[in-house]
Amino acid sequence: MSDATLNAVKEDPDDFSVQIADQIESFILAVTAVSKGDDPDSAVPYLLLEISQLCLAGGRLGAHEDILPADRYEPDLGPEPDVDDLRERFAQLLEPIDVYSEVFDPYEPRKAPVACRISDDLADLVTDLRHGLAHYTAGRTTEAMWWWQFSYFSNWGSTASACLRALQSLVAHVRLDQPLAELDGLDTDEDLSEDALAEQAGQVMAEEIAGPLGLRTV
Repeated sequence: MSDATLNAVKEDPDDFSVQIADQIESFILAVTAVSKGDDPDSAVPYLLLEISQLCLAGGRLGAHEDILPADRYEPDLGPEPDVDDLRERFAQLLEPIDVYSEVFDPYEPRKAPVACRISDDLADLVTDLRHGLAHYTAGRTTEAMWWWQFSYFSNWGSTASACLRALQSLVAHVRLDQPLAELDGLDTDEDLSEDALAEQAGQVMAEEIAGPLGLRTV
């Protein structure tokens, strides 16, 4: 489908591209608002909800037929907006629970888990999604849809699903009254063996929790 065809239905709320763009823009706005820390005790449930909805958009893109851009080369968007401030705000807001362990490819046998950070995940998601949104707002709808679909498979889809599992685990531990021991030494900058990571990952989170979902106010 050409840009002309897609743009002709851009204002139709039932159009696939409009729905995806709305979901992505809503995610970026909501996550940016949560990062301000005005309601820290509700940060985890808000993030759980927003990333769940983003994963739905990603699943729809993944199930859709291949979207091909109209041009062979992607138009230059200029420098990417800086997300370091958002990353740092989330790192502070989520400090007791920011680090979690993840296996990147569950189909690779005995793949060692690695340490990840929710704050890094959120910044990476916003970066990928903003890139496509810049095309969309410039009227390059096919380019935007192609980018969101391609980067869903290559990056943000796995990032979102990993982050969602971490957040769901946090909520489950609190709702099921299963507190976790304090995180002691797990660091994404360390080169950890599988055994060392597994031992440390078993001590994840914070000893004391504030509010309904395990966040300590800062």
